[in-house]
Amino acid sequence: MNQVDFINGKTRVFGIVGDPIEQVRSPEMVTWEFHQRPYNAVMIPIHIAQSDFDHVIPEIMQIRNLDGLIFTIPYKVKALGLAKNLGQQASLVRAINAIKRQSHGDWCGEIFDGLGCVEAFKRRGISLTNKRIQLIGLGGAGSAICVAVAHEKPSLMRLFDLNERRSEQMMQLVKQISPQTVVDVGTPRCDDIDVLMNASPVGMLSDARLPLAAETFNKDLVVFDAIVMPEITPLIKLAQDCGCEVVKGREMMLGQISKLVDYFLAP
Repeated sequence: MNQVDFINGKTRVFGIVGDPIEQVRSPEMVTWEFHQRPYNAVMIPIHIAQSDFDHVIPEIMQIRNLDGLIFTIPYKVKALGLAKNLGQQASLVRAINAIKRQSHGDWCGEIFDGLGCVEAFKRRGISLTNKRIQLIGLGGAGSAICVAVAHEKPSLMRLFDLNERRSEQMMQLVKQISPQTVVDVGTPRCDDIDVLMNASPVGMLSDARLPLAAETFNKDLVVFDAIVMPEITPLIKLAQDCGCEVVKGREMMLGQISKLVDYFLAP
């Protein structure tokens, strides 16, 4: 009888929840990290429609061998209400991308997107300190990136989100974290910055749009896109064609994998 050796009746289950879900890389990457530990667990993709989230997720959280969930677009803010306790990053950002069941049965949440983004830049040897940064998108992932980047003390952060109230809130938070950083809210532009960051879903999967109006980039610009799939987004392709250094969404994901698994496995 044929069988696999990485899953059995004692395997602990983790999931990643999103709508859509086919773009995620967490199932293979987190499962691999579990088995490097080694720890008997797998992560599976879970596609839940937005209209079903409120009644389906509480039922899923009753599964006895489910120990944690990752949330991706569009649920990082919505999932906040599922956690009784929040970590330091989540308390600031008011969003989560990971929730785990604690030994006493309560669920706690944290967000790792920002930490993973900064780690990706550090692995490339790119400092964000004293840099001029344009950040597009301030949803769950974008807010986390905003907070983590602010802790790096850039000289300028220009923020843009379709939700103007959210932009204003994040501007005030950046000023609290890094008083010396000049913070601006307005239409995205790239002619006067060092690092362009896209944390919006524009460019995901078959979306051929760019997150800002641009035909060319200065080759000295560093361009980051938080989107994982496709790996070469329209923004990344344009940046590569212009000779820019790029940091891809998969690198951000790699930057947070070990931190996510540490979190899931901690008592």
